[in-house]
Amino acid sequence: MRPAAWHAEGPPDPAEVAACDRRHFWHPFTQMKEWEASEPLIVESGEGVRLRDLHGRWYYDGNSSLWVNLHGHRKEAIDRAIVAQLGRVAHSTTLGLANVPSALLAARLAALAPAGLTRVFFSDNGACAVEIALKMAYQYWRHRGRPEKRRFVSLENGYHGDTLGAVSVGGIDRFHAAFRDLLFQSLRAPSPYCYRCPLGVDPARRPEAGREPSVAQAAAGRAAGDAAAAPPCGLACAEALGAILERHAGEVAAVILEPLVQAAGGMITAPPGYLRRVRDLCDRHGVLLIADEVATGFGRTGRMFACEHEGVSPDLMTVAKGITGGYLPLAATLATEEIYAAFLGEHRDGKTFYHGHSYTGNQLACAAALANLDVFEEERVLESLPEKVARVAEGLERFRELPHVGDVRQRGLMVGIELVRDQATGEPYPWEEAMGARVCRRSTELGMITRPLGDVVVFLPPLASTLADLDAMLDILYRAVAEVTGAVG
Repeated sequence: MRPAAWHAEGPPDPAEVAACDRRHFWHPFTQMKEWEASEPLIVESGEGVRLRDLHGRWYYDGNSSLWVNLHGHRKEAIDRAIVAQLGRVAHSTTLGLANVPSALLAARLAALAPAGLTRVFFSDNGACAVEIALKMAYQYWRHRGRPEKRRFVSLENGYHGDTLGAVSVGGIDRFHAAFRDLLFQSLRAPSPYCYRCPLGVDPARRPEAGREPSVAQAAAGRAAGDAAAAPPCGLACAEALGAILERHAGEVAAVILEPLVQAAGGMITAPPGYLRRVRDLCDRHGVLLIADEVATGFGRTGRMFACEHEGVSPDLMTVAKGITGGYLPLAATLATEEIYAAFLGEHRDGKTFYHGHSYTGNQLACAAALANLDVFEEERVLESLPEKVARVAEGLERFRELPHVGDVRQRGLMVGIELVRDQATGEPYPWEEAMGARVCRRSTELGMITRPLGDVVVFLPPLASTLADLDAMLDILYRAVAEVTGAVG
C-alpha cells in the first residue's frame, strides 16, 4: 500500500496514518510492543498552547512538546521569519563559509548569556551540544599543557542526552545501564535530591528545595557567599562534590551539571546556594564548569538562563530545546574567550577543534531562533513570568494534600509531582505498576498531554500559557492524579 500524499485534498485517513506508524515508525523511549497494541494519538495541527488530533479533538500541550515550545504553536512572528528565510536560502555549509542568520544569532546569544561566554559553536540537538562541551574541555587542557586533566565529574540522576559521551556523564541507570561497556568512566557526585537525600541527611535538616523561592530567597541565593541562603544541612551534597575535587582535581577537566533543575532525573530542584557553591569549588580547584542549560534555558526557570538565579557564569554552557521556540532542531555550545583562545595557532600546531555537523548553523533554524529572541524582547516574555510562576505555585498546593503525592517540585514553569505508595515513608510504587504513565494517560483522556519520568508526573507548560490556561491544565492534572491514585472514586 502506498501511503496517501499529505498534500492531497481532504484530511488524511486516521486509520491509514496509524497503520503506517505501527508498521514503520520506531518511537523514542517507547516499548514498541505496547505501542503497537495501542491506539496512537496522531497530532494533525496546533494553535497556541493546544494540539489537535486527526479526529478533531483538542488537547493542552502540558509538556511543551517535550519542553521545546515556548510561545505556542503557529506563532506568527516565527512563521514569518522561516518563510522569509526560505525565500533566500534554506541551508549552506558553515565549513569554510559564513551565513547571515548564524552570525547574527551567535552575537545575540553571546550578548544574552552569562558574563564571559563570548564564543558560540552550533550543532543540532542538546546531546551534540554536550558532546562538544566535553570535547572542548578535554582538548582545552591538552592545549594548556595539562593532558592529565581528562576526567569529568557528573551528578547522580543527571541527564545530558543519549550520545555516548553524554551518556558517560549521565546518571540515570534505567536509561543508560545497557550501554555501560561502551562508556568512559566519570566521577559521580551525589545529586541535590532533597526529598530522597542520597547522603541520608535528617529530614528536619533538609531544605524545602521543591518550593519556588520567594523574591527575598532568590535574592539571597544570588548573593555569592551569603550564609543566610545556605540550607540547614549546610549543602552536604555540594561538600561531597568538593571532597571529590579535593582528591582528584589534578585529573579533572570539568564538572558538568544541569543548573537548578535535574530535569529528566525527575524535575529534581537544587537547594538555594548549591549552584553558587559548585562554581566556587570549581574555581578553588582549577576545574572548568559546564552548565547544561538544554532544558532550563530560555525562560523555563523564570529567567533567560538558570545560572542567572545565583549569579553564576560557567566556562561552557549548552543550550537547545527552546532556542528556536520549538520550531526546528538547533543547539549551541557557548565558551569563554579563554577556552576559545587555547585553540588558536598555526596550521602546523594541530590545535583546530575537529568537530562539526552537516547542518551546523543552518539558516532556517537560526532564523527561527532570531525570531524567538525577538518575541522575548517585544512581548516582554520574562517580565510576564513571575505572575504565572506564582499562579502555578498556588495551584500546586492542593496536590501536596493528596495521599499518594510524596513531593511537589517547582522551579519557574518546570514542575515534577512525585507519586508514592506511602506518603509517610516515601515508599515508591513498584516500577511495573507504571503509576506515572497511568496518570498521564488519564490526563490525555481529560484533555492535556504530558509525559512522566518514572513516577514523577511532569508539568511544563508553554511560557505563553495564560493564567486561565494554567488553571485549566492544573485542574486536569489534579483530577488525573486523584483518580488514578484512588484519592477520589
